Amino acid sequence: MNRFAFQELLTWKNSKIRKPLIIQGARQVGKTWLMKEFGKKEFQNVVYLNFESSSRLRELFISDFNIDRIIAIIEIEVKQKIDAQNTLLIFDEIQEAEKGLTALKYFYEQAPEYFIIAAGSLLGISNQKNSSFPVGKVDLMSLFPMSFMEFLENVGEERLGDLLQNKNWELTTVFHDKLVEILRLYYFVGGMPEVVFNYVENKNLDTVRTIQQRIIAGYENDFAKHAPNDIVPRIRLVWNTLISQLAKENRKFVYGQIKKGARAKDFEIAINWLVDAGLVLKVNRIEKPILPLNAYADFDAFKLFFIDIGLLNAIGDLDQRILLEKNNILTEFKGALTEQFVCQQLKIKKELYYWTASNATAEVDFVLQSQNEIIPIEVKAEENLKSKSLKVYVEKYAPKTAIRTSMSKYRQEDWLTNIPLYGISEIL
Repeated sequence: MNRFAFQELLTWKNSKIRKPLIIQGARQVGKTWLMKEFGKKEFQNVVYLNFESSSRLRELFISDFNIDRIIAIIEIEVKQKIDAQNTLLIFDEIQEAEKGLTALKYFYEQAPEYFIIAAGSLLGISNQKNSSFPVGKVDLMSLFPMSFMEFLENVGEERLGDLLQNKNWELTTVFHDKLVEILRLYYFVGGMPEVVFNYVENKNLDTVRTIQQRIIAGYENDFAKHAPNDIVPRIRLVWNTLISQLAKENRKFVYGQIKKGARAKDFEIAINWLVDAGLVLKVNRIEKPILPLNAYADFDAFKLFFIDIGLLNAIGDLDQRILLEKNNILTEFKGALTEQFVCQQLKIKKELYYWTASNATAEVDFVLQSQNEIIPIEVKAEENLKSKSLKVYVEKYAPKTAIRTSMSKYRQEDWLTNIPLYGISEIL
């Protein structure tokens, strides 16, 4: 299995200003596999510590932050000598070790020669008890489900990925139908590493769905395990209504759809918990596309998407034939799937927003900031290329670049560029 994040880890290893690295991400996105695989390929020795599975290790940092003492205990625990220059130390589920995050600060200040990668759930790291986050003392890396480009590489189509990365649209057009076919497959399989690995090995879509359902069940069990008891019921209500929120033609999150009379103050904490846990992607509204975008975001109006398109389809129990064959069974939900895909691909690289006109007569699905440019993106599920809302935006704000993404081939028009959905991640 290949992950693009491997290159980020190489850059970290070779940096002259390297600090202990924390990999953040939702559960099941492949943090543990990535750390172990990196250690196996790039170091002579790997020491792997899982603080969730050992009560003894959870107390490692309680008494003090003496690095010599800590290393001596680890050596006894793993029954091997640690050579700082040739050993990767992996601290998995570091949020379970009391004062574990604080300890990373002391490794950086007192023993920077050690190669340390730590990982844990997003929520656990941000809410760790008795430990302050070592701001400025650690490097950070976020890990998401596999992108479509990673999917191409893992199913043996890396040359198609190279065409997309090089923006060779002329040659890409020759393989348009094949790329659309693989894209529909990605809609079903999604990017959760265990699911992708199983599909590559067995090509069994029934097993794919079984694994997806198991992952979803694991996430739902985490609600009761990790969230405060008083908000667990509200987290479940939000989680269970997400698919119906996306099924609407207007995908703005509506509290009243959770239950009659529901208000923001009743569910804000539950929504933030899901976002902080990495299980939900939040896209806020902007009314004025002005630099910097985050200064003009309306945090009271937003859309929520799932962490992964494959899990969204599993929650909806959509039959593989609906997704893999072009048909007219899905209506608004086809648009929801497409927006989910685009959001998932771009969120890896950039913060996303959406735009609506002040009179609510036009809406652009996504807006992002790339350097000093603001790029509007309109999403089309199939090959319907009408772009009324995008045209309203362009006439009002005259952006340098306007993008429509659809199942249609690449084309450059007078005032916009149509990017095939399978190439949307390469606009940045």
